[in-house]
Amino acid sequence: MSNIDKATVAKIARLARIKIEEDKLEPLAGELNNILGWVEQLDEVNTDDIQPMSSVVDAKLRWRQDEVSDGDKQESVLKNAPNAEYGFFAVPKVIE
Repeated sequence: MSNIDKATVAKIARLARIKIEEDKLEPLAGELNNILGWVEQLDEVNTDDIQPMSSVVDAKLRWRQDEVSDGDKQESVLKNAPNAEYGFFAVPKVIE
């Protein structure tokens, strides 16, 4: 992997719209190179026989029946609306 220099750090900062002082560019380049070194070390780990996982805890999802329902909460939801008409939220007209 290529080394990151001051010019690359300055370009990344400009693209991210982050102001970085000139004297901070060199130390940041060193830190980014250290991070990329760690990533390269991770790339060397053999993960051929490792199953992908979404969590460190082997948990099973609880399943429920998929029942179609309107929620039966129309009145309580519309109580929170500043203005409701005919069972719906009423909003001011924005297009003429």
